[in-house]
Amino acid sequence: MAEYVHQRLDQAITAIGGTYILVKEVRLPFNGREILYLVGHAAFDTTCCGAGGCAYALVPGYILSWKDRTDKDGLAISRVEPVRDRDVQEWIRQRIETKEVVQQVTFL
Repeated sequence: MAEYVHQRLDQAITAIGGTYILVKEVRLPFNGREILYLVGHAAFDTTCCGAGGCAYALVPGYILSWKDRTDKDGLAISRVEPVRDRDVQEWIRQRIETKEVVQQVTFL
């Protein structure tokens, strides 16, 4: 089990190589459970080796509890169980790639 701190959507975050923004959270049904994934966009425009960008999905895991408390900054916290099974990860990856325009899917 892990805690996932929900980040604010549609808010650009500056990082060392550029910026990224999370644009949506999705609760994906799977075998009587739900899997949380996020979609984001990144722009690499302050790197020393060129510019570019990508769209991506992050998968925190199976939802155990949904936004049942908040942290000191007022951000919601959910409990999740990481997806460890490689076959399930591949199913999720394929499902996300058919629904979203992303270049990569990363499991947290």
